[in-house]
Amino acid sequence: MKRAKGNVGVRLIGVVAALLVGAAQAQTAQTTIKMASLSPLSGPQSDVGTQISNGARLAVNEYQGQFAKLGLNLSLQPYDDQADPTTGTAAARKIIADSSILALVGPLNSGVAIPVSVALAPSHVALVSPSATANVLTERGLKNTNRIVPRDDAQGPAGADFMLSKLKAKKVYMLNDKTAYGEGLAGEVEKALRAKGVQIVGSEGTEEKSNFGSIIQKISLSKPDVIYFGGVYSQVGVFAKQLREKGITIPLVGGDAYDSADLLSIAGAGANNIYFTTIVAPASEVPAAKPLAALYQKTFGKPIQGFGIFGYDAAKVVLQGMLDAARSGKASGQAPTRAQVENAIRRVRATGLMSGTVQFNSVGDRRAARMYIMKVNQGKVRLETTLDVKAPRP
Repeated sequence: MKRAKGNVGVRLIGVVAALLVGAAQAQTAQTTIKMASLSPLSGPQSDVGTQISNGARLAVNEYQGQFAKLGLNLSLQPYDDQADPTTGTAAARKIIADSSILALVGPLNSGVAIPVSVALAPSHVALVSPSATANVLTERGLKNTNRIVPRDDAQGPAGADFMLSKLKAKKVYMLNDKTAYGEGLAGEVEKALRAKGVQIVGSEGTEEKSNFGSIIQKISLSKPDVIYFGGVYSQVGVFAKQLREKGITIPLVGGDAYDSADLLSIAGAGANNIYFTTIVAPASEVPAAKPLAALYQKTFGKPIQGFGIFGYDAAKVVLQGMLDAARSGKASGQAPTRAQVENAIRRVRATGLMSGTVQFNSVGDRRAARMYIMKVNQGKVRLETTLDVKAPRP
């Protein structure tokens, strides 16, 4: 009988221990939360996509201590969308399926961000894009969709005004890459130029990536003062190289998707007399960014670029929203819901960012931002001028 009682006691201790282990495991699962990043980590746009992911990782590292004080274990989950809407939407489904992911940074491209935001909306997974500029992204009024960059209808007129005031453009040839980003941005530029009496001597979209001979011939015949190309550095770099090889040296102007060191290496000697609008100047032009630039170099072994700063700032906005939602909870170690995070991100006022304070309006556009116009000359990028822009609605 004594042995039987002893066996019962042993079994009871084992059951209690198992319950404690199970409870600990459950608690760990409950308190692990993630922020995702979604950007091209492979393919032609992987340079800027990786910069975004790396910038987001530095922000997560910075915020982990604050979440730990609330009993929450924070980590980053990067996803590769290959700059492709179908791949991005497939990644969105994976994000939805992982209940520990509360929000994400990205996507890079408007053409990916538009379908991804729709896919995520029913599950209340909020996103903050560091780069998508298409007007329609926020015009649909989705509660989960935000961005820290000016829209096309802010960036486009700014580029047009620069071409008029600084480049004295009277005749402009318009190009776009037929994506939501490039076509939308070029469309806003063209509309602003026409309104000011500038002659548009050509306007076309192209998906060409390697041989721009026929387009360059048309440009040569139409004799514009300036070329505006709404596209991405990987395509524009090839175009610039071939354009200069044909002896056409007039200014080439574009948007923030030119902001990559790869533009210089792809264009080679053609990386000359190129201008682009962007929300973040090089780290060397932003004194507050020097510690971040040093940390990026130490962590990833390469210099930070504009999109690395974009990714870092967008991630800090997401993380501040997650933190605000977590702090509003009553129980320590309890993860906020996706809906709570979604609401908190839209209401966030994030300060101390490289690009200034971020607040969103009712549709998720940044209320105000400083834009920079950069000049590429003799293979080097420098700041040309700055200007302030506001969202088209309060």
